[in-house]
Amino acid sequence: MKRFLIILSALLLPAMPLYGETVTAARTIRSQSILTENDITMLSMAVPGAVSDPAQVIGKEARVVLYAGRPIRPSDIGPPAIVRRNQIVTLQYRSGNLLIAVEGRALGRGGVGDTLRVMNLASRVTVSGRVAADGSVIVSSQADRK
Repeated sequence: MKRFLIILSALLLPAMPLYGETVTAARTIRSQSILTENDITMLSMAVPGAVSDPAQVIGKEARVVLYAGRPIRPSDIGPPAIVRRNQIVTLQYRSGNLLIAVEGRALGRGGVGDTLRVMNLASRVTVSGRVAADGSVIVSSQADRK
């Protein structure tokens, strides 16, 4: 009978790893906070879809509120924002040797590599581009994206 119950429970329960660790928040962390070693703890259980390596979390910015004891998912964190909403940024468009640079107003927050909407101050046209390490926004044409 005991063997039957073990086989039945193995068939009914979903397959999950028996080992592993998950990164969880040590305390409630506000969004836009930079995570440090003191902000995380390790849960000795693998949670599907959650971050398992603390190195992937430390130094990143919380994109949402992280609650104490809950697993941290990759979508909950991102690179630290270097561009703030309403900040004046340089819009750059490059094609071969041609470089066009104008001022724009950021319509959101973003870190390096994030796609950000920016309004060109001269023409009032809104464009999207990727945030560069220096805080400028690189705009590419539709042909360049393909």
